Amino acid sequence: MNTVFVTNSSHPRVQEITIAANLPGEAINDLLADIQSDYLLLTLAGSAIMLGARTVERFVQLADDTGAAWLYSDFREVNDKGETTDHPLIDYQLGSIRDNFDFGSVILLSRSAALAALVKHGQIPNELQWGGLYDLRLKLSIENEILRVPEPLYTRSVLDARASGEKIFDYVDPRNRAYQIEMEQIATEHLKRTGAFLEPNFASVPESHESFPVKASVIIPVRNREKTVADAVRSVLSQKTDFDFNVIVVDNHSTDGTTTMLKELSANDARVIHLIPERTDYGIGGCWNEGVYSSYCGRYAIQLDSDDIYTDDQTLAKIVAEFERGHYAMIIGSYTTVDFDLNELPPGLIDHKEWTRDNGRNNALRINGLGAPRAFDVAVLRGIGLPNVSYGEDYALALRISRDYEIGRIYESVYFARRWSGNSDSALPLPTMNRYDTYKDRIRTWEIQARQRKN
Repeated sequence: MNTVFVTNSSHPRVQEITIAANLPGEAINDLLADIQSDYLLLTLAGSAIMLGARTVERFVQLADDTGAAWLYSDFREVNDKGETTDHPLIDYQLGSIRDNFDFGSVILLSRSAALAALVKHGQIPNELQWGGLYDLRLKLSIENEILRVPEPLYTRSVLDARASGEKIFDYVDPRNRAYQIEMEQIATEHLKRTGAFLEPNFASVPESHESFPVKASVIIPVRNREKTVADAVRSVLSQKTDFDFNVIVVDNHSTDGTTTMLKELSANDARVIHLIPERTDYGIGGCWNEGVYSSYCGRYAIQLDSDDIYTDDQTLAKIVAEFERGHYAMIIGSYTTVDFDLNELPPGLIDHKEWTRDNGRNNALRINGLGAPRAFDVAVLRGIGLPNVSYGEDYALALRISRDYEIGRIYESVYFARRWSGNSDSALPLPTMNRYDTYKDRIRTWEIQARQRKN
């Protein structure tokens, strides 16, 4: 139990405990058996914590008033310069089942609610190496409220000072593979308990009776990417195939030199379709819809971001061949993270090998992304469409497709994802990250509800 430190508490009904966030199952079981107080105040190790003047009393008051079984709060954060800023968190919801949901560093846990949840839904497996608290949280959440207190009840030192663009690949780092497998197993059992698990039974992709001008269209939404968009378009034009294809660039009213570049590219090559929407209220999803529902779109729609490029001249051929081999509704490739000059950056290859035919669409509810490039059977895609947002639109679509259809995978790198200061996710401010995380949790909530109804 060297990952658990019990200290005295100022409140007679609370025992204060410092624990590691990734605590073994046996340690959580021992805690619940050994501690006899009404509530456990869990402080997660990793940063210096200073509780507010009446933090414990406030937590207990709200737990008693609401009956919530797991409470967490906003806080203040001090950086290495001694500067203090507010750090709001986001509310928990049905779709907040990811193992990396941010509860901050202080949690109040109802011991009686925890014990009751484990009686009803099964004890925490002692063999869990890291997921004891995660397993408890998911079981507790089925009948109990997990409550965010939107008040800064404590102050902590900065826990992870990396920019958002440096954190987003943590969950696919191969060094964390054993951890990810355990988290997938815990999440999968939760989906089974709540009626949202899907067996690997897939609907057949419907035959299309539409007429398409080409077999494949690469769709590139763009706004103000004069530094990169020509590279992206040229990487498409360099593709070698035995079928016709085009590239539909949806120019979302750029104000730099992007529009001029695209006009020149389309004038010199008829395969470049330069669309400027009449509407001015499109996000990335809306731009995708503009391309997909246009008369220019081919049988398959393939993604390319405006600051990325394909790895070689065979990417389109490989993707279309996979569609025709497996009759998939969607295909997800693999990519390599590189800098602007195509030098490989950690973690390098992002292949999402955790995706399996048996459980990929269930595990997709636990993680924040499914890989790239993404490609779609347009007959299926036109029946669904994308939400008109600029973050999470592809994730929402992939979850919706995976509910009914099988998704094919290409595990070799076919795409260079360039990480540079102009990337939209390179250094997101906290309010933006919170908004994005809330939206993805909401997408998961809707999808879980839909799968429960499907079952």
